[in-house]
Amino acid sequence: MECMKYKGLIFDFNGVLWWDTELQELAWKVFSQKIRGTAFAPEEMSVHVHGRNNKHTLEFLAGRELSPEELKNFIQGKESAYRNLCLSQGDGFRLSPGAEELLDFLVAKNIPHTIATASEESNVKFFFENLNLEKWFDYHQIVLDDGTLPGKPDPAIYKRAAEKINLPPQSCIVVEDAKSGIASAYSAGIGKIIGLGPKEKHGMLQSLPGVSETITSFIEFRKEDLLEY
Repeated sequence: MECMKYKGLIFDFNGVLWWDTELQELAWKVFSQKIRGTAFAPEEMSVHVHGRNNKHTLEFLAGRELSPEELKNFIQGKESAYRNLCLSQGDGFRLSPGAEELLDFLVAKNIPHTIATASEESNVKFFFENLNLEKWFDYHQIVLDDGTLPGKPDPAIYKRAAEKINLPPQSCIVVEDAKSGIASAYSAGIGKIIGLGPKEKHGMLQSLPGVSETITSFIEFRKEDLLEY
């Protein structure tokens, strides 16, 4: 049977284009210890960290709504520690396997693509500066956590990302690794959702509403699913 063709591709970033799950978890465990005296438990990470924006996670840790000043200070502290962990990886701080080849293909074929991420602006700029993202992405098309949209699993971030590349959600493929991100893409009406993660997580990813296939890296991504312009 001939596969359906899609016109654009939207990437989650953390855990998808940049495999930083362990670094994010380490940074949040340290910050959790600082705020409430205990580290994040694994089940808390799944629900309150992966795919979530900083406001949600920090208010979960604090157990209350944070003032704008408190939120800003907490975010700066946590993200500064996280960025230092990224830089400490040396040559290991690079895009995930197969990502550069796929991005080169998208650019060469003029296929619309962007990023929809729970990361805030300072981190996205950091990624652009250190991972040469300007080679493949228009910064102004990136949808990030700027405080104007509800975080994942709300569908707004993926609806906005589709708008940024001038496509209806049903014409787009989304690649996600987190439950909240997949729920966001599904609620937004994305045409195809691909779950990315290690083999041991494929069963969990495949069980989530809207996920049509799972891959371990972009080496396995089927370019033939995309229209070539």
